[in-house]
Amino acid sequence: MNAATLLWLLQRQEPPAGLIAGMFLIFLLVFAAIYAFFAICLMKIAQKTNTDNAWWAWIPILQIILLLNVAHKPVWWIILLFVPLVNIVISILVFIGVAEARGKGAIWGIIAAFIPIIGLPYLAFSE
Repeated sequence: MNAATLLWLLQRQEPPAGLIAGMFLIFLLVFAAIYAFFAICLMKIAQKTNTDNAWWAWIPILQIILLLNVAHKPVWWIILLFVPLVNIVISILVFIGVAEARGKGAIWGIIAAFIPIIGLPYLAFSE
């Protein structure tokens, strides 16, 4: 090993493990907060549309089935949501159905599909 390699090894600094763990913990907390917010919104939408099993909003795959039930779309559409490019069209149609089930215009379904941080809370908490 030459002197340059030894100097490089001595100067190399790794980030402390505590910093990495702390950043990961912050990431998990932010993810959990966002997940909980959207689950609450979806549960409120299901309750306001008198859809059964509103608690499904907290379980990942069942969330999709709940959205399909709220939108009055067939459950087999879940397969279409896993097909690339087709899923975009189906998502828009589902969110338009959700907006119409809440008595809102189709524009709010489009907003919920593309900007869910604005559209879902509006559909959930508006009268």
